Amino acid sequence: MSEIKNLKPECIWRNFYALTQVPRPSGHLEKIQQFLVDFAKKAGVEACVDPAGNVLMRKAATPGMENRKGIILQAHMDMVPQKTPESKHNFETDPIEPWIDGEWVKANNTTLGADNGLGVAAIMAVMEAKDLKHGPIDALITADEETGMFGANGLPEGELQGDILLNLDSETWGKFVIGSAGGIDVTATMEYKEVETDPEDVAMKVTLKGLRGGHSGLEIHEGRGNANKMMVRFVREAVESCEARLACWHGGNMRNAIPFKAEVVLTLPKENVEALKELVEDWKADFIDEYKHIESGIEFFAEEVEAPKTEVPVEIQDNLINAIYGCHNGVLRMIPSYPDVVETSSNLAIIDIEGGNASLKVLARSSREDMKDCVVNTLQSCFNMAGMKVETAGSYGGWDPNPDSEILNLLLKEYKELFGEDGIVQVDHAGLECSVILGKYPHLDVVSLGPTIRSPHTTTERALYATAVPFWELLKKTMEDVPVK
Repeated sequence: MSEIKNLKPECIWRNFYALTQVPRPSGHLEKIQQFLVDFAKKAGVEACVDPAGNVLMRKAATPGMENRKGIILQAHMDMVPQKTPESKHNFETDPIEPWIDGEWVKANNTTLGADNGLGVAAIMAVMEAKDLKHGPIDALITADEETGMFGANGLPEGELQGDILLNLDSETWGKFVIGSAGGIDVTATMEYKEVETDPEDVAMKVTLKGLRGGHSGLEIHEGRGNANKMMVRFVREAVESCEARLACWHGGNMRNAIPFKAEVVLTLPKENVEALKELVEDWKADFIDEYKHIESGIEFFAEEVEAPKTEVPVEIQDNLINAIYGCHNGVLRMIPSYPDVVETSSNLAIIDIEGGNASLKVLARSSREDMKDCVVNTLQSCFNMAGMKVETAGSYGGWDPNPDSEILNLLLKEYKELFGEDGIVQVDHAGLECSVILGKYPHLDVVSLGPTIRSPHTTTERALYATAVPFWELLKKTMEDVPVK
């Protein structure tokens, strides 16, 4: 595992390895905050934790470059905690186990945390370096980006001193992001009074797993299976044809991750068990056929379990199934001026139904505020018809692209001179903290870049380690050539 410390550039991979050894799942950041403050002290730079939990570092300009525009290097410290079913990993206490597989750095049955650990590692490399040339540098390492951009939203005004923001959270080397979608959390809830299960009925737990999952912004357009939306198709037919009743439903665990697993417990007359098993096999065949060019590891099976004492009443069950079935999920519209980029989407991420409480959680995204409102109203209308209470939270706006950006043009010039090819400018559907930070610091000139990462938010997350070399070279050259104020 420690072999990744020997990859090039050593300054990035050594620091990234150190980050993997510090637990940092969203919502549990005390250890990584202390680690970063201790690191800054050893590196001889200023550091503090602000009221929002962000870590701010500040490094003085190289002598003779005090008149250059100040650069803010920005990344987020938290990572998405996903693991395979067989993994015993505890994200709050255990280190990540990275390893090298050919051209890629991966993790052992968990997310790798390259999102956004590589950005943080690059910041650490800049802060500790003694041989770089640069103007004044602020480093902003934000808290809880993955669960609602809470660190960026709580960023105090007046804390940052720079003129340029380089966000290091993009995931394809050679592409420079100058715009991103806004987002909002939509939660539908309902309380219900459970009813007793028929003592003659048996219970079957039906599990759907093995899907690819993925990032609900970057990969929502790929048509990957959403375990909750797939499961509801089976459940509806099981209720109609096998007299099944819903006892509980659990699917997904992160709002910004496409759910790769869902499981339900159904009760039904014992004489209908074989019919249910046949129905499972039929749907398994359908799912495999439907997703044969996208998903390769689909598992769908039923097993008898101890019958629960209570279940969802029929009228509530039917309303919930209709709401899940009717809930919009996936791409709603592409950007007309960028037809290859998703404009508006939603991800039915988490379902929890059990014990008299039902909760459905969706992350809606759009680069247009009016279309963000549209998708929220679409979801709200669906859930309201089922008698559910709908609340929204964590709204953040989109980042409007500026193709005339001075720092963008410098990055493109440096990229062409260093690597002999043109960089690609793009707008992302994934949410980036740039939009939130710009809301507080509207004068900033902003671009996002980074080495190549694939399948973030999943257990197949991986980093193409060779791309860290040119990424580091470009970052150093840009800091050296940043214009005067």
